Amino acid sequence: MSGHPPATPAPGAVTPRPDVLLAVPILIGMVVLYVPTVVSLFQDIWLSDEQGHGPIVLGLVIWLFHRAWPKIYAARSGGADSGVLWGVFALSLCAYALGRSQGIDLLEVGSAIGVTAALFGLVWGWSSLRSAIFPLCFMFFLVPLPGAIVDAVTMPMKIAVSNVVEWGLHGLGYPIGRSGVVLQIGSYSLLVADACAGLHTLFTLEALGLLYLNLVRHHSRLRNVFVGVLGIPIAFVANVTRVAVLVLLTYYFGDGVGQGFLHGFAGFLLFGTALLLLLAVDTGIRRLLPRTEQESDA
Repeated sequence: MSGHPPATPAPGAVTPRPDVLLAVPILIGMVVLYVPTVVSLFQDIWLSDEQGHGPIVLGLVIWLFHRAWPKIYAARSGGADSGVLWGVFALSLCAYALGRSQGIDLLEVGSAIGVTAALFGLVWGWSSLRSAIFPLCFMFFLVPLPGAIVDAVTMPMKIAVSNVVEWGLHGLGYPIGRSGVVLQIGSYSLLVADACAGLHTLFTLEALGLLYLNLVRHHSRLRNVFVGVLGIPIAFVANVTRVAVLVLLTYYFGDGVGQGFLHGFAGFLLFGTALLLLLAVDTGIRRLLPRTEQESDA
């Protein structure tokens, strides 16, 4: 009985690996699960001033995964059959189902982190998962914060920002007063809103700081720690700058100009101020570090 010899691939032909082919239905499944979530976010909380940074963070997450993709793909070594990863995957899917059915954004959005991390490990192994750590961690900035925590932290921050703005402008001779988080300047009263000095703003600026550290990639751990820790006061100063400019615009040009600025250019001012402060602080830390630390950072 004669038979045909098995076909052999032509020289130079590339045979897709099974783990690569498996990524296609997984990607389709992720799209089916989370595109409705993103659409819901665009139609709801991302329309608010407090959560308006969401689309920007989502774009950064996609870009970070694209940037890290060659390293993630090259590190694949076959799936890791780990009980821990399967547990994370199952719990994340349960969190998604509960969050989606009950309208709990914290669980629905947060589940994407666990699902994505578990799939990287289960399909492509621990090395690929480690290569995707920073984009995965950056996804935490997409998760809507619990309202109780936001309310508890936001009010003290708003009072602190209002105090500093009042003290600074009063020192410059402006007729300004304060009652709680309401600033009175001339004939105008301005309420320092959550979007101006709340926890969401601090959260977003911390994301900017971590992104900056990831892009510059200092080898000096001491320098990274200093810049990371100083991200909180930098965010505070950026918020103070934003509110002070808003107050001055209202004082000189009226309430209409001030409110228009808040919704048009205040975000750009906030991020621009924070980025300039980050660069200044990073440069200052570099000059203050011992020579051994500077050499390791070169």
